[in-house]
Amino acid sequence: MSGVILKGSPNTGSNKNVLDRYMALPLHEDVVQATYVWIDGTGVDLRSKDRTLDFMPTSPNDLPVWDYPGCFENEKPDIDTYLYPVAIYKDPLRRGNNILVLCQTCKIDGAPAKTNHRKSCLEVCKKCEDFVPWFGIEQEYTFLDFDGHPLGWPKNGYPGPQGSYHCGVGANKVFGRDIADAHYRACLYAGIKVFGTNAEAMPAQWEFQVGTSSGITIADDLWMARFLLHRIAEECGVIVTLDPKPMPGDWSAAGAHTNVSTKAMREDGGIFDIHKAITKLSKCHERHIRAYDPKQGLDNARRLTGKHCTSSFTEFSSGVASRNSSIRIPRSVNNNGKGYFEDRRPSSNCDPYSVVEAILRTICLDE
Repeated sequence: MSGVILKGSPNTGSNKNVLDRYMALPLHEDVVQATYVWIDGTGVDLRSKDRTLDFMPTSPNDLPVWDYPGCFENEKPDIDTYLYPVAIYKDPLRRGNNILVLCQTCKIDGAPAKTNHRKSCLEVCKKCEDFVPWFGIEQEYTFLDFDGHPLGWPKNGYPGPQGSYHCGVGANKVFGRDIADAHYRACLYAGIKVFGTNAEAMPAQWEFQVGTSSGITIADDLWMARFLLHRIAEECGVIVTLDPKPMPGDWSAAGAHTNVSTKAMREDGGIFDIHKAITKLSKCHERHIRAYDPKQGLDNARRLTGKHCTSSFTEFSSGVASRNSSIRIPRSVNNNGKGYFEDRRPSSNCDPYSVVEAILRTICLDE
């Protein structure tokens, strides 16, 4: 990935070949390095730390609960945040028997921390099991140079206007493909169900798709995929931003379009159930807007302008093959009379636990 290593980042000053010699050192068979990963108090950023195990866990329940000092989460200095393992992934960074451990954060009394939306999401998912809901999420993101400028953009100007970058090919159209490809492969190695990836409409902007999976799995996988994206880009001195409008002006925003279906929608005649769900969603637009970004709508207000394939922030809409609607029914679904719908409102920095929970509460639990 030497083509994207930036001189401005301190991470690029080390000799990677020397470090590889030590990373290749063999470990005893009963030694496992476990990286605990969790969502911090921002609700957007991830943190991690490592510990050594003398056994190979087969379930998150096998792993010890750990803690993290609350003073770094804007809590009181004497209050710890507890890390409860909820999912295990193979570690593509260290490989071997080593693992990545996704954790949910809890207070000392076991109550979920303020940015732990997994607990309530899981409760809703269990209530909706009979509907057999499936999800797929399209995660858009942007690569930044170490100075905060989009990767590959002129330092004192702008690239050519949009139009040739989406799914583009060529050094003058695509920036950061080697990181995107490395991330794709790393996710598959880890056990994350990545459907695909592509360059997006704004140069230095990319997308990967996770799913199709059940509700809690799609959210777990997306968070771990985000962690791997940040870690791989970190090694190259590149910053990843999930800001839904990273560049002001006539440039595309970034979302996390969420594809949804229930068992009834996937069966013959399911288009009627899709329309029923859309009717329910139309009555809860404001509630969903609040759930679809970590600032309860403030980030989406910058993104959902009705331009660049986005819908209105204030008004709900739906349509067949319409990328300027809140809800899009793919043309193939409309033609087949069954399938899924796409909620295009979630922002790129959304918490997928909140997104899944809000959708299920509306279309399955009729709340």
